[in-house]
Amino acid sequence: MTLITEMLSYSFMVRGLIAGLMISLCAALLGTPLILKRYSMIGDGLSHVSFGAMAIATALNWAPLSIAIPVVTLASILLLNLSEKEGLRSDAFLGLISTGSMALGVSAMSLTKGMNIDVTNFMFGSILAMTKSDVYISLILGSMILLLYGLFYHWIFAVTFDESFAKVSGRHHKLYKMLLAVLTAVTIVLGMRMMGAMLISSLVLFPAFSAMQLFGRFKQVVLASAAIGVFAFLTGMVLSYQYALPTGASIVLINMSIFILFYFMGRRKNA
Repeated sequence: MTLITEMLSYSFMVRGLIAGLMISLCAALLGTPLILKRYSMIGDGLSHVSFGAMAIATALNWAPLSIAIPVVTLASILLLNLSEKEGLRSDAFLGLISTGSMALGVSAMSLTKGMNIDVTNFMFGSILAMTKSDVYISLILGSMILLLYGLFYHWIFAVTFDESFAKVSGRHHKLYKMLLAVLTAVTIVLGMRMMGAMLISSLVLFPAFSAMQLFGRFKQVVLASAAIGVFAFLTGMVLSYQYALPTGASIVLINMSIFILFYFMGRRKNA
């Protein structure tokens, strides 16, 4: 309790906890449909697109989030649409967009002041970079993500498992896939401050993949991944504060430990 009280005495820790909890929860919930639809690497690609957009916006003295959110959203919709087209290698396009975005970001830095602290934070993450405006934006957009996810949960489930059923059900299945793409894009952009482009996709992948080792039903996996994501974030924050470790790396290490534990528990359960 003394450690927790000490952590909460710092305003930057409070900001990081509030925004990080919301981002971790959103990312964990979205991870399940993305993994089951084999879109798991889209998160990694979108983080690179977000880095490029934020680097360019920072170099031009524009508001990074106002540029990154629409750019990453368009990239997310494009990648999901390309994955449906026969004869196209969506993984190749993902690689091209990822590396191209990183190259644009690095070029923007070199043409201005070089590797300035803001862009470095976007790349590797830093809880110190979280501002009050970041917290407010995270809470507002995160609440919208959770609300939309809850309202359209059944259709996200349908699109994830049986797209043919979704097509003949009379609803616009592409609209729900687009919704999934938009929610993912916004979550990735929001998490860039805390985790950075190199680690943000771990918030999407690890909790859901860990939950899948023990649970077989979609709803169980979604709820378990949400709990894992929140627990890993809180534990990683405490570990980071106590041992002066990078916040993003600490959260990933906790997620990795949980995955290894659940993997062996799952094998023992199925033996």
